[in-house]
Amino acid sequence: MKGIKVTKTLIILILLFNGELLKEKFELPIAMTAYECLDFADKYRETVATFKNNHYYLNDGRGTIQGFIC
Repeated sequence: MKGIKVTKTLIILILLFNGELLKEKFELPIAMTAYECLDFADKYRETVATFKNNHYYLNDGRGTIQGFIC
């Protein structure tokens, strides 16, 4: 991909219910553009969280997803 920057890392911003902000690093299976990474992040969020009351609550009960960094 000449001239296009690629990434292999997704950082998920998680706000725990105790107020702590976590930055969880997720290694992507292949290098992808920032747009592809954000699309992947949306699909990942739909898998690990449930949308309720205008927030994405993690299915494991730790807190909410606040955003992504690719």
